Amino acid sequence: MKFNAQPAAVPGPLPEWDERWSRLVTVDTVDGERTFHVLDTLPALKEQGLEPTGTIIALHGNPTWSYLWRRLAAASIDADGRVWRVIAPDQLEMGYSERLEHDALPTTHGSGYRRIAERVSDLDAVVRSLLADTADAQGEQHPVVTIGHDWGGIVSLTWASRSQDIVDAVITLNTGVHLAEGTPLPAPLRVALAGPALPTTTVLTDWFLRTTLSLGQGPISDEVKDAFRSPYRTAEDRGGIGAFVADVPAQPSHPSYGELQRLADDVASIEKPALIVWGPKDPVFVEHFLRDLRHRIPHADVHRVEKASHLVSEDADVPGIVLRWLARQFPDDAVSVASGEEPTDDPAPMIFEALDARRSDATVASVDMTQNPPQQITWKQLTRVTDGIARGLQELGLQRGDRVSLLVTPGNDLTAVLYGVLKAGGVAVVADTGLGVAGMTRAIRASDPQWVIGLKPGLTLARAAGWPGRRISMHGLGPIERAALGVETSVTALARTKSTEPIRHPGREDDAVILFTSGSTGPAKGVRYTHARLGALARTLRKQFEVRADTGWAAGFAPFALLGPGLGISSVTPDMSVTKPRTLTAAALADAIEAGKSTMVFASPAAYNNVQATASDLSPEQRAAFTKIELVLSAGAPVPLALLDGLAELFPNAQIRSPYGMTEGLMLTDIDRDGVAAAEAQSRDHGVCVGRPVPRVRFALAPLDADGRASDELLTGSGAADVLGEFVVSAPHIKSGYDRLADTDASSKRDTLDDQIWHRTGDIGHIDPEGRVWIEGRVQHVLSTPLGPLGPGGLEAVANTVEGVYRSAAVGVGPAGVQTVVVVIEPDAGAGRQAGLAPQQLTDAVRASVAEHYPHDVAAVLVSNDFPTDIRHNSKIDRTRLAAWADRVLRGERVGRP
Repeated sequence: MKFNAQPAAVPGPLPEWDERWSRLVTVDTVDGERTFHVLDTLPALKEQGLEPTGTIIALHGNPTWSYLWRRLAAASIDADGRVWRVIAPDQLEMGYSERLEHDALPTTHGSGYRRIAERVSDLDAVVRSLLADTADAQGEQHPVVTIGHDWGGIVSLTWASRSQDIVDAVITLNTGVHLAEGTPLPAPLRVALAGPALPTTTVLTDWFLRTTLSLGQGPISDEVKDAFRSPYRTAEDRGGIGAFVADVPAQPSHPSYGELQRLADDVASIEKPALIVWGPKDPVFVEHFLRDLRHRIPHADVHRVEKASHLVSEDADVPGIVLRWLARQFPDDAVSVASGEEPTDDPAPMIFEALDARRSDATVASVDMTQNPPQQITWKQLTRVTDGIARGLQELGLQRGDRVSLLVTPGNDLTAVLYGVLKAGGVAVVADTGLGVAGMTRAIRASDPQWVIGLKPGLTLARAAGWPGRRISMHGLGPIERAALGVETSVTALARTKSTEPIRHPGREDDAVILFTSGSTGPAKGVRYTHARLGALARTLRKQFEVRADTGWAAGFAPFALLGPGLGISSVTPDMSVTKPRTLTAAALADAIEAGKSTMVFASPAAYNNVQATASDLSPEQRAAFTKIELVLSAGAPVPLALLDGLAELFPNAQIRSPYGMTEGLMLTDIDRDGVAAAEAQSRDHGVCVGRPVPRVRFALAPLDADGRASDELLTGSGAADVLGEFVVSAPHIKSGYDRLADTDASSKRDTLDDQIWHRTGDIGHIDPEGRVWIEGRVQHVLSTPLGPLGPGGLEAVANTVEGVYRSAAVGVGPAGVQTVVVVIEPDAGAGRQAGLAPQQLTDAVRASVAEHYPHDVAAVLVSNDFPTDIRHNSKIDRTRLAAWADRVLRGERVGRP
């Protein structure tokens, strides 16, 4: 087959495409003049009276074309008002650019096709011919930024690395610049490159094109797919697709193999600000390509879009991510925001210092009741073991800042490993089983650890899933198991390490741990804490809970037992399911209290509900154990007064308190049972009162607009009283940042108040005139009603007082701005109500109760016997799922389960 040369053209009308963007540009290339079709937003911007103040050079991969960048072109203006011109060439023989003449179908070693080195040269020729259009009156260029995807990412990064005199920042989407020797090609490329299959899959048919368009996680509309296919209708149109695939250098003998090695080395020279946006479900550019990019550009910000695949720009709001990042890199002087450091504060001790201070203490430090028989360890033993683990890891080669995934269930083993890793300067990645298998898999892949320490089930999963990292078993294994799991040694062996060399401890500003959110409002996010912030957290907890030398706690939320050594207190893990806190029974809690001589208890509301429900099973001795408790803490979800009252009966000599916090700030406010009762007695406030900020914590409010979005304004003091808004907090012990979620991390920070960084909590509510914080739900769960935004938590607190209601969820049904209020209730245990519309008597009772406090009409009351909640706490209600279910029920569809 002979392919004839074809001139460049411009596309006709296409969805989401502005025909003013199309232009044809003829430039000198390595083999003479060639004409490229280019998406260029400059003419459209000028028609709108806008002058660009920056330029984005965007390059597509194979088999897409500049249509890939249509949404970025349409966005054009960043958060600071900077106007970005987008220049996106169709690579030669791709999209609507010129086609070359070929004598034969493409083969791996064929001639006459565009090689990758020539594509870099083509980009240089096109870009430099167009950049003159955006020079200012003095001839100075505005900021120039590159962005590329797939093989366009390789070309784009290479050009940027060689043009750092004019390039100011680089961005890349799923791509790879190096394939390590012995690493197999991604499956779609292996199929396309399989000898005679190459012309068939890429040129003679549109298989390769259709396969690429099927890689989105959300369905791409037929209209958009057809637009992507529009320049590739015939085999002659697709010659460039085949040639591009044929240029993938799979073997050292390939003509482009050496050039790709040079390109990869050049990319490592990039010193400009960089952003990597990544869809981890990509079957083409898999995780090791991201790892290699992070190694070559270590200063790059990384933003993983957990549910996105290869076509990440079709799966996610890439223009928003990009433009927000650019606004931070190039703030407009007229609208720039102030930033600064946290308030000066006396440095808190490192979290392992409290453990080391008790190294001569022979009393019990930790008890694990999940073992049979229960396992206990003294302070003296624990310090010796953690020192041995730290020295052993350092001798094995662990470097300061190495990430260590801990696949160990909560208990003494996990406690010892965690503090050994912290002492050695490793970063502990704690993805607890409360996330579920899928959630843990996402979390560990996102954190990309260099080391994995685990029990056999965790190591088996790591091996099967191909998780990276050198592997260490918790306990000794036989030679066959070691080989099968790829295990080098065991923690048991490391703990015996003897050395006179001092342990090389980390610095205060080094990362210490990566914890993961519960995943109740989306994929779990990794939350980074430095040693300074982790130490500040321990200091806050010690002061707020008045910790003494003889204080001990029973942790009904198992991961909190890990904080015991950092507080210098003994801790007990009760006999319960880690993934199901509501399995904590009164008897198991009493046994834990007695075993650890505990004076404090911590658990989630779901766990305490079951403790109350099983209290009748207590023996006299177990009931007496409850009388020894001085402090009862409940957190993880709003705690109703009725539950606090019930706990006061169970623990007659204890303070009953409900601190408020989150993974990003584990202790922000505190309130006791009497304080909750006093606050609710005023009856003028809505929501759940969580008390006043603890020392060193400051609160502000970002008011909600009519659609329920938090504004940029921050209110403090009396100006924040009784305003519904999102809580924004600042403290020495809040997170350092979200891990490899650059856009999420930046969006979570507010730095426009007092020159300090403030964290957006995502929680909404108000602050009353007495300075107490009231929680009314999450930003994403706000109801957008004709009367304005409505926080669901306050209305739920009212509905929960109705007889027969165990808990409720207030959700909005209908379009934003005119949503109607629907209350979904979960009945008391044993009520046996049928799911669907609630009985009229219950509906009337809920409506009457709500009407006493709210002007909003309740459109319907529904019954669901199965409330979707998070795995970790079994308490955080997924109102989004309930809203979708309520909408289906009210439409007359099958009731089913939420």
